[in-house]
Amino acid sequence: MPSDQFFYDDDDAYRSGGLVAKDTAGDNAAPLSISEISNLLKRTVEDRFGFVRLRGELSGVKRAASGHLYCALKDDKAVIDGVMWKGGAQRLAFRPEDGVEVIATGKLTTYPGRSKYQIVIETMEIAGEGALLALLEKLRARLAAEGLFAPERKRALPYLPRTIGVVTSPTGAVIRDILHRLADRFPSGVLVWPVLVQGEGAAAQVANAVRGFSAIQPGGPVPRPDLVIVARGGGSIEDLWSFNEEIVVRAVAESTIPVISAVGHETDTTLCDYAADRRAPTPTAAAEMAVPVRAELMGQLADLALRKRRCALRPVVLGRERLEARVQRLPKPEAILAAKAQKLDELSERLRRGLQDEATRKGRVLQQVAGRLSLPLLRHRVQVSEERLARIGLTPRLLERRWSLARDSLAPVARVLPQLDPRLPLQRGYALVKTASGAALTTRDAAAREGNLVIEFRDGELAVRAGEGAPPPAPRPTAAKPARPTPPASRQGDLF
Repeated sequence: MPSDQFFYDDDDAYRSGGLVAKDTAGDNAAPLSISEISNLLKRTVEDRFGFVRLRGELSGVKRAASGHLYCALKDDKAVIDGVMWKGGAQRLAFRPEDGVEVIATGKLTTYPGRSKYQIVIETMEIAGEGALLALLEKLRARLAAEGLFAPERKRALPYLPRTIGVVTSPTGAVIRDILHRLADRFPSGVLVWPVLVQGEGAAAQVANAVRGFSAIQPGGPVPRPDLVIVARGGGSIEDLWSFNEEIVVRAVAESTIPVISAVGHETDTTLCDYAADRRAPTPTAAAEMAVPVRAELMGQLADLALRKRRCALRPVVLGRERLEARVQRLPKPEAILAAKAQKLDELSERLRRGLQDEATRKGRVLQQVAGRLSLPLLRHRVQVSEERLARIGLTPRLLERRWSLARDSLAPVARVLPQLDPRLPLQRGYALVKTASGAALTTRDAAAREGNLVIEFRDGELAVRAGEGAPPPAPRPTAAKPARPTPPASRQGDLF
């Protein structure tokens, strides 16, 4: 008999059904609508499973535009749908992804629209450290594939930053360690951006702080840091998880300022360390990386200054050594002058003997001459000279006559000489034409060749410029030059 011709009633008995459903006497099982049975199921499931914790692997994770999170939890044999409302999804400490094993806490309910049951998730946590590490490795691989951890993206740290930005908690021991270490090594300006370093909202605050430092403009009221330190003390992987968030990693990678990551202890590693330009094992080590030791710098400067002085003095020292070596090779001054001194002594002796010999010879010659210069002989020669002078007849009267004749012959010349003065005609209105250098000009052609002329009048000189194109003057008759008077012939012959 076909199974669709039977139904199961309260008496657990089969009976044949008709074409049209009819109510039978004593039947208290009234038919339910689909909505009624769905609501009954919903109340039953929610009452029975009002609080459950499920462990499974996430699958089909997606976020709606409203902010709600939809997913499925599965194991190797079954699947259950899940939904997490916007408020709970925003409080998640990690980013849900497919394949992550989680423990979801919530309540079971049904969705009448599809006759399906699902879990409304209130909290979601990663199921154990192994699952957390798997999620971390998966995120690291994805970000590494984008090139955020590439070595060629790393920038060199500034050697001596003037201002250092620190992103950390303002109340922890980390900031005190950094400030103390900076003060010991090289005091620098420090800007602290206070943030949460763990818990809800910590990742967003850290990312905003890193981007905020990059947004500071140079020359503004707040100095722009030359270096940024992202620091946090040690803790478990859950405590450090905020620095593994993608938003923090991208903010550090996109920073326009070199970043040192100092999160946790030396054995702790976060994705922020991979994205930063330099990783420090501890916050104190980050401060040591940020600035050099001031005392060491001063020592290096002193050493360089000493080397500079040595380099400057090295040529002088070498020159002195070379000079001393050459001086040692030179002969002694006494040895150089010894031969000349000996020759001088020899010549001095020869001169002395020569003078003595010459004096002796001249003495003999003088004696010979003195023998001829006797007094009677000198008197005789004087007498002969007096007689010759007497025969000449040279008297003062004869000399006076000759002077008178010479004066008479020069008198006409003396009278004519003033008339020959070239400036005498200037008194009668004539002018004298000269060159600029003072040479007299006698012809028109000579004056025309000169650019500047000087005309001398009776009362002074006048500088003029020679005119061009003037008609030539008519020739002037020249007067016969008077003959120069000749002195009268001497009526007496020359005495000598």
